[in-house]
Amino acid sequence: MMISLQKIVQMSRINKQLIMFFIDSVALVMSILASFSIRLGYLYWPGVDLLWLVLIGPFIAIPIFLRFGLYRVITRYIGFKSLWKILQAITLYSLLWGIIGFMSAIDGLPRSVILINWFLAIIVLTGWRMIGRWLLENLALSNNAEDSSNVVIYGAGSAGRQLSIALAQSIEYNPVAFIDDRSEIHHQSINGLVIYSKDDLEDLIEENSIKEVLLAMPSVTRSRRKEIISFLEPYSVVVRSLPSVTELAQGKVAVNDLLEIDLRDLLGRKPVKPNIQILKKNILKKTVLVTGAGGSIGSELCRQVVLLKPNKLILYDLSEFSLYIIERELLDFGMTGVEIFPVIGSVLDKKRMKYIFEFYEVQTIYHAAAYKHVPLVEINQSQGVLNNAIGTMTAAKAAISANVETFVLISTDKAVRPTNIMGVSKRVAELVVQALDKEHHNICFTMVRFGNVLDSSGSVIPLFKRQIKNGGPVTVTHSNVVRYFMTIPEAVELVIQAGSMAKGGEVFVLDMGEPVRIYDLAVKMIKLSGLQVLDENNPKGDIEIKYTGLRPGEKLYEELLVDGNYTLTENKLIMRAEEEMINWNKLEPAIDQIKEAALNIETGKIYKLLSQLVPQFNPNSNGLYLKDKSDIK
Repeated sequence: MMISLQKIVQMSRINKQLIMFFIDSVALVMSILASFSIRLGYLYWPGVDLLWLVLIGPFIAIPIFLRFGLYRVITRYIGFKSLWKILQAITLYSLLWGIIGFMSAIDGLPRSVILINWFLAIIVLTGWRMIGRWLLENLALSNNAEDSSNVVIYGAGSAGRQLSIALAQSIEYNPVAFIDDRSEIHHQSINGLVIYSKDDLEDLIEENSIKEVLLAMPSVTRSRRKEIISFLEPYSVVVRSLPSVTELAQGKVAVNDLLEIDLRDLLGRKPVKPNIQILKKNILKKTVLVTGAGGSIGSELCRQVVLLKPNKLILYDLSEFSLYIIERELLDFGMTGVEIFPVIGSVLDKKRMKYIFEFYEVQTIYHAAAYKHVPLVEINQSQGVLNNAIGTMTAAKAAISANVETFVLISTDKAVRPTNIMGVSKRVAELVVQALDKEHHNICFTMVRFGNVLDSSGSVIPLFKRQIKNGGPVTVTHSNVVRYFMTIPEAVELVIQAGSMAKGGEVFVLDMGEPVRIYDLAVKMIKLSGLQVLDENNPKGDIEIKYTGLRPGEKLYEELLVDGNYTLTENKLIMRAEEEMINWNKLEPAIDQIKEAALNIETGKIYKLLSQLVPQFNPNSNGLYLKDKSDIK
């Protein structure tokens, strides 16, 4: 029988429709004959005067069925809407058939036969379609049984029910049960799947060889999702999730909507709703420029800025490729009324920047251009200092000359008590911005300091993902290293808000939540990928975690405040740090000396000058790198 079904499945659509015409015609004739037999109480065969009425049934019904689109419905995917159409079509057919019968004034046509015929036609025509759907589903499942993965759906709500329907049609997944926290629905069933308590999960995994758990709870809070993920972490299953409610298109759930667990769920951070008016203050109907527009932070700034409808958005970057990518993405947004201009240039080129600022009449600048990768900057000290510290000063002076209204520096937690060139160069950039704000009152200088962002170019998250995908090992620098984490969109949204709150000279610090131990993050990512950590306690594990030692310039933990003093703002995730600054007349000569040493690649002198300017600078470089131009042999 399966072989015959397989042949039917492989037929052309026209041939399949002809088969459906034939089956429906036979079914309609049999329904009419059965109606007479039931009404009269014996097996009835009509005489010549009634035979034509029996045979005319399909000729009345088929055109109606065609008009209602019953033959455009794919039998395997037939649903309640299709069944409702079948009911309407059969009702109309039965009425017309009865009217024709009575208008013919044929003797021996009981009125009740019309009602019985209607009822039997519904049963037979819907019944054979549902049987066909069941057979075709079983055929598909048997063909793909070896390739499908047994899964459990966590959440028996609306999203879970829709997901189970979608999975029933897929070849990738085979749902075997629901898990739900509501005790009142335990041991009930939805779409043939029994609902279990989470306490039964271990037994379900063992008995059914469960490979994945699919979270179908798009409306729960992030903290609740974190609790569920923490509960699932010990089990060797892949955890996937549906997007949030706002990301689900019109309530439709598809298998392709399933995503890998969002690292935001591991952090459990509750987003704070932004003040739209504050967001728009420095952007709406203004000319905005973003330096480092093609970088991780810069590109997200561009995405959010363009949605706040400036008149012009200038993309400033030294990398042609990065500039092209972000320009194409923004143009694909289709934001009408926003002019976008990609500009190639270096932040060290004051004439270029002054010209661009004046030519486009720039009003707001977000300065995101920087070298951020600690180990790379640690072996390219002079370039790191030039780009991060001197580049900021150059951009700031160009902004002053061009009468820009607002200049927002994107800083980093590594600027606090720095142990590496990247951090100290960003601390110098902060000092420059503070000093220039006090010196020049025609422009509002401010800065925003925050920690690591998830999925940035230098983040451990994409590195861990690649290492897990390649079978390991996952490399962690130290067992006790911790970092603050925040998503790029959230960080950028807070940067825009903080910049709009600025009066001048402030150091805004973002609340990064609790620091995350990198080793724990690696373990969670391995386990939530359905794998086990390979170590002494589990020699049969899948992925080993290997310690590589702290890299040049790295430290075990980062800080966000230099002096520990801060005041709150109207947004509880944005703090205003209270820190000492250096006047420009004292800072400028030191900056000039640092610039000269960097241009001459005098690394030893760079370290000495930076240590004098930033007393908290405690170099922790233990790598082998070029220290001075005199080292060149």
